[in-house]
Amino acid sequence: MNARYGIFAALAFAAALIGSCGVLLESALRAHAPVTRYADAAAVVTGPRTVSAKVRSPGSEPELRRRPVTERPRVPVAAAGRLRRVPGVRDVVADVSFPAALADGKTYTGNGWSRLAVLRAGRAPRAPGEVAVDAAAGLRPGQRTTLQVNGAPRPFVVSGIVAAGLYVAPGTAATLSGHPSQADALVVFGDPDVARLRAAAPGLHVATGDARGDAENPAVAAARPDIGDMASSLGVVSVMVALIVVGGLIALSIRERGHEYALLRAIGATPRQVRRGIIRENARTAVAAGLLGGVLSLPLGATAHAAMRRNGVLPDGFGLGLSPLPALAACGIVIAIAVVSARVASMRLTRIHPVQALGEAAAERRRTPRRRTVTGLVFLVLGLGSLGLSAAASGPEAALAIGGLVISQMAATALLAPVITRTGVRVLGGAARRVDPVSGELAVHGAGAAALRAGAVLTPAALAVAFAGVQVFVHTTMVRAAEVQAEDAMLARQVIVSDGAGVPAETARTVRAVPGVTAATAVKDTTVVMIVRELGEEDLRSVPARGVSPEGLERTFDPEVVAGRLGDLRGDTVALSRNVASGVKVGAVRPMWLADGTPIRPRVAAIYERGVGVGDVLLHRDLVAAHATSPLDDQVLVAGGAGVERVAARYTGTRTIPAERARAERSRALRAEGFVTRAVAAAISGFAVIGLVTTQALATASRRREFELLRLTGATRRQVLRSLRLEAAIVLGTGVATGVLVAGVALAMFAGTVGLPLPSAPPVPLVLILALVAGPGLAATVLPARAALRHRTAEPGVRSPARGARR
Repeated sequence: MNARYGIFAALAFAAALIGSCGVLLESALRAHAPVTRYADAAAVVTGPRTVSAKVRSPGSEPELRRRPVTERPRVPVAAAGRLRRVPGVRDVVADVSFPAALADGKTYTGNGWSRLAVLRAGRAPRAPGEVAVDAAAGLRPGQRTTLQVNGAPRPFVVSGIVAAGLYVAPGTAATLSGHPSQADALVVFGDPDVARLRAAAPGLHVATGDARGDAENPAVAAARPDIGDMASSLGVVSVMVALIVVGGLIALSIRERGHEYALLRAIGATPRQVRRGIIRENARTAVAAGLLGGVLSLPLGATAHAAMRRNGVLPDGFGLGLSPLPALAACGIVIAIAVVSARVASMRLTRIHPVQALGEAAAERRRTPRRRTVTGLVFLVLGLGSLGLSAAASGPEAALAIGGLVISQMAATALLAPVITRTGVRVLGGAARRVDPVSGELAVHGAGAAALRAGAVLTPAALAVAFAGVQVFVHTTMVRAAEVQAEDAMLARQVIVSDGAGVPAETARTVRAVPGVTAATAVKDTTVVMIVRELGEEDLRSVPARGVSPEGLERTFDPEVVAGRLGDLRGDTVALSRNVASGVKVGAVRPMWLADGTPIRPRVAAIYERGVGVGDVLLHRDLVAAHATSPLDDQVLVAGGAGVERVAARYTGTRTIPAERARAERSRALRAEGFVTRAVAAAISGFAVIGLVTTQALATASRRREFELLRLTGATRRQVLRSLRLEAAIVLGTGVATGVLVAGVALAMFAGTVGLPLPSAPPVPLVLILALVAGPGLAATVLPARAALRHRTAEPGVRSPARGARR
């Protein structure tokens, strides 16, 4: 196999992977939600879209950090008067929204009637009991229906048909929203001066152009930083993996052509000339591969974007940003990787004396260079440091620390690969000899005598197993921890849930009045933004939280309180998990921001253990609902033996399920969130397997003379092939074992941080990972060897055996 083809394939795949990460990063930086209802508006005024705070790290100045809000920050309706006085403003509409469900269960985001509505038939709603709906509702003007907002369904008369959505009279919308003096947005029409518009709205956010879409759909803006961080992290990991895989492949190709370079040195070529020739050759390959991979990265990134939207990773409306920049950046990166790898790999070969070069080209060095060993030990120590950080961190931070552990350990594996290979030969060599004494001895000798070559094969095998194992099983371990903690925390026997927008707030109060019900707790999921201190550093983070009604909370819910008392949870208090408590004691004030950006300073009432299963922050349900886009609850936990099906039947779309089924549905939702994890594992591990296949195929094809010599000394074709299979089993087995060891140590430490004795590693994905590494690696050994043994070239003076003599 020509080494250039293998290097070309690895670099092209690296460029495609890095470029696709760039597409996602560009989308996170540039894309906005589509502008639909606000398309005719000049500007949209909302509350502040981000919260900011200064965080401190040891030895550095405070740094300003920002996080987007996840709910709509409301704006005072009174601010519309100031906006109308700005020259060029023709009209200002206070846009008010609320969740609504029709009698058939179809859910809408209802709005107050305004010029934003497009009437198709009938007339606009004027009276409190009138509604205009779109044609998809299947209703006609004059028909009666029911509308459920945050209580029992109420009768309404259809006054008209609109192009899209659901509209009621403006006064009715203000009442149904629960915030009569506030609006979701102030929509400005006309041609105003934007600077003067901003001056008239101090403390508010003025969106123009494409940014108006983010005011319509705040979920897109809220997801953008996390998607950007994910794409950046994946891009950095891809570059590191490319350095390891491509660097090993280029180093192997240079070693296999060592005799050619030694001859150049012997006939007078200077070290600089040889080194430049090696770098130019690999740079030309990288340019072609980078251009191909860069072009492919654009459709690959678009496909990844579409898959993430289809699987719910990206919110609806999260646009695709597509330009040549990611492709050009990926091309430049792989060229740099090839040049750096070629320069590093050629340094020693071009520095030694020509006569010494000729000798070393004929026989591989058996000792690993001391500098390489020392550098490998340094990366090993860095990995152990990351392991210590993982042990001291909480769940999410521990997962990040594990990523650093895997990269550092893979760098150490690449540098110490010859040493690891010789250790594997000593351990597995006996088994190979017992399988077949003759072929096993040849396999042991082949793997041990060419440890550098075998180490180049070992590294991508270990990388594929370690990275895929960590990526996949960190998620399964986190899901298992959440399942265990949620099961232990659930004391309720029944749960009321909704198939629509949510459970009306009055449901919990109604359920408490049912005879036999001992407690009913309303639960509303949300997020809060807070400064979290971990490992001596502060970070501004969006944290999963829950609003819970305190009445009878301790009879339906047990988050395993370790300090304080859950019964003290009121409107001005908060309960924190140990993951985010950061040394804060009960009674201390913990500043944070609610989901709409409202700052609060609650007192800590309790600290609990089960943060992975129940969320890291518990607040009063009424406080959360007052600052949420929707006032509806997500669940009502019911304790007691009484049936509450009749209560649930009063409300559109609500139903009662056993607590066990509620936990199972939540578990399925958590498992479905592993799409990105599986995709990342497949991409990076697939790249490592491509590096393994190309490296193994190159290493095998370059041993043609060795195979011919074995055949001439009496070894049969079958014996040679069997020895190669055993040798591959030794090398791949050592690589797989190394990857399993790295992943196992990391996962065991991570499991401890989330409260599990052992990591969760389902057998099917585990076997699949091992098979996808071992299978292609073995095929890359046998197929080139068969091709090399198909044609035999006899040495001069030696008679070539007849074709029929082959055995």
